[in-house]
Amino acid sequence: MMLRPLRDVEMYLQHNKVTNLRLAIAPINGVVIRPGQAFSIWRLIGRPNGSKGYLEGLVLSNGRIEKGIGGGLCQLGNLLYWMALHSPLTITERYRHGFDVFPDINRKIPFACGATLAYNYIDLQLKNDTNDTFQINLWLDDEYLNGEIRSDREPEFSYEVYETDHLIKMQPWGGYTRHNRIWRRQTSMVDGLVSENLVTENHAIMMYNPLLTA
Repeated sequence: MMLRPLRDVEMYLQHNKVTNLRLAIAPINGVVIRPGQAFSIWRLIGRPNGSKGYLEGLVLSNGRIEKGIGGGLCQLGNLLYWMALHSPLTITERYRHGFDVFPDINRKIPFACGATLAYNYIDLQLKNDTNDTFQINLWLDDEYLNGEIRSDREPEFSYEVYETDHLIKMQPWGGYTRHNRIWRRQTSMVDGLVSENLVTENHAIMMYNPLLTA
């Protein structure tokens, strides 16, 4: 979902994000990743600056909400990372947020299943270590940023991504931290053989009070 009312965040930044996403997906949509090839978000997009039409959007810096040209592109990183977790593509570079900034409003996927971006050193990169060819398609509708990964042959596996060990802890310094583990279950479409692997452990400083008020 592209537009989410957030506390203390002006909505024009959300609308500007939609413009930024539209510009950013244009050079990525339809890209083909052949066997042995790599994919990099920033290599395709380049610097998201004002001369290309990018607008001021929401950026996160050390847990603080700030404004910056090209802000909001982390949503693109989040989607592409989630898609890659459900494919045979190898994730070779991914960075997670060190802060949990917003409460789980309408969250549909486990906490910390995203990928943060910052030009040009914090990237999301994938590699095709298979013998198949893949294509990434992205598009916007009235509400959502959408995406799919296509292949030149039928998939061999289905994937499920889930979390375990979710925990919120109060720290001695008075704040809270949030933790979980993300796993991927891979099931063969041929013989039903199942394998599971740990994708990542997440640890983040919470920037809001997780306790309900009286």
